[in-house]
Amino acid sequence: MSLKTSFTEKFRFFEKLSFTKRKKKSPVGLYIGSSSVKAVKLNPVRNSLYELVSYGFEELPPDCFANGSIVSPEPITDAIYSIFSNPHLKSDDIVTSISGQSVIVRKVSIHVQNDEDLANAVKWEAEQHLPFDINDVNFDFQVVDKTDDADMVEVLFVAAKKDVIQSYIDVFNQAEKNLLALDVDAFALLNAYEFNYKPDDEKVAALLNIGANSTTITLVSGTDFLFTRDIGLGGQKYTEFLQKEFDLSYDEADMLKQGEMIADVSLAEVQDVINSVTEIICMEILKTFDYFKSTSSVNKIDRILVSGGAAHTPGLLDALDSNFDIPTEEFDSFKRIYVDETQFPMIREQAADMAIAVGLALRSSEG
Repeated sequence: MSLKTSFTEKFRFFEKLSFTKRKKKSPVGLYIGSSSVKAVKLNPVRNSLYELVSYGFEELPPDCFANGSIVSPEPITDAIYSIFSNPHLKSDDIVTSISGQSVIVRKVSIHVQNDEDLANAVKWEAEQHLPFDINDVNFDFQVVDKTDDADMVEVLFVAAKKDVIQSYIDVFNQAEKNLLALDVDAFALLNAYEFNYKPDDEKVAALLNIGANSTTITLVSGTDFLFTRDIGLGGQKYTEFLQKEFDLSYDEADMLKQGEMIADVSLAEVQDVINSVTEIICMEILKTFDYFKSTSSVNKIDRILVSGGAAHTPGLLDALDSNFDIPTEEFDSFKRIYVDETQFPMIREQAADMAIAVGLALRSSEG
């Protein structure tokens, strides 16, 4: 089946949804966020490790997206062309991912008697969770575990709106790139976490990818996916609050957020505004944690790893640590990936930003 008709092809790089045999290719992992496009290319080396071949980053103007769909494709296409002008990133094959309110990921327990019964039961269960008509989505599922009850199975299902998927396909067609697979941000982040951190099976981690306009919260136990939720808050909110508080231009407010000072604004005033936004983000994360604990048998989260551009926000990691009393650190996307730092001298500073792109590149490098 072609990419345009096969949902399973789109998710074949997610280990729990490996419906088709992987091709032995090393395409580029390309993450399209609301404010930037990031690309990573890896090559396998000895002992099941990888080395960084190259990476790219291009900013995007606002309003390229609406409700998860790409509504202004030209800037994204231009960014992709610019990234692939790097001779070390030459490739026509891409793996990317999506997230947001148009993508639903759930793990559910289902009572079944046979395979035919399972398919019908999962479809019915999915319809209860979808805020839109099931005919408007591409949908698939995979059994991930048996339960103590012989007639019960745990199933992970994924649904994504067809128009959102098509908007990504259209962009890559315009950019003359071959979109091999469309993944989910949470799964790509889990892949980067699993490879880099080799987590303990009994430890629960919260992976927070805080982008410009949204935050993806993914809960995992060891390498097992538990839960994910997207919230409509991100680093952009800091800029908006600073802009309003000090009557600044967007660029001036963004400079303050990045730690650059401007006349007539004190560091203490800036930090007060940043702290107020951090508290809002923490409240939304707390709601997610509380909901997760109320609907699962998990009552403790052992660590928080923060990725995305907002991971560098002054005081954010300390606030998360103190608010939740959970050890918190920046996500190191290159913890177990060989990097020639003479060739990529700034890569360590950008490690948290590149987490999803690295997770996509790790999938695409698997044979």
